[in-house]
Amino acid sequence: MSKVKVACLGLSIDGFSAGPRQSIDDPLGVGGPSLMNWFFPTRTFQQMHGGGDGETGIDDDFAVRSFANVGAWILGRNMFGPVRGPWPDDSWKGWWGDEPPYRVPTFVLTHHARGPIEMQGGTTFHFVTEGIHAALDAAKKAAGDRDVRIGGGVQTVRQYLQAGLVDELHLALSPTLLGQGEALLAGIDLTALGFKCTEHVASARAMHVVLSK
Repeated sequence: MSKVKVACLGLSIDGFSAGPRQSIDDPLGVGGPSLMNWFFPTRTFQQMHGGGDGETGIDDDFAVRSFANVGAWILGRNMFGPVRGPWPDDSWKGWWGDEPPYRVPTFVLTHHARGPIEMQGGTTFHFVTEGIHAALDAAKKAAGDRDVRIGGGVQTVRQYLQAGLVDELHLALSPTLLGQGEALLAGIDLTALGFKCTEHVASARAMHVVLSK
């Protein structure tokens, strides 16, 4: 049975999943890259970005799992890029260059309509203006019997959690403090939403926690 998943979401010890002041120079916010220091050395990340073999082990195992059986993605507008308001033109096509890592239909939440963008490697970005439920319906239809992955950013994940639409949540608790930024779970009662910790595994760089319904 297909699931709606959040995976590889970095979380600081003080509860933030992105730093403040996201910009084109700081796409994860100031200090945000420290949340993903477990991910950058992995073979999955390195091969994705042409950087060589990379490391295997616990962190890479979770990275590999996060892409397995994914038939569609959902991204928030901030995750797609720093452009705000109406799209000024079609020049911005995401952070990832000509060949994004998604390789399946990817649905971007936005208040401003834009036509689909076909990228190299199988990714097509679709822009959804009708909200999170419409995006999820379209993603599920595109994914078929495979999973839908909510790719972020933080506010998008929070919306899907608050609506009770996430089946599985994988958090990578990183040994870092941000002090400020986007708090992932503030005001969200995971127990009331039916989540239980079903897996926790520590690596040298992160504690991986899987919460499932």
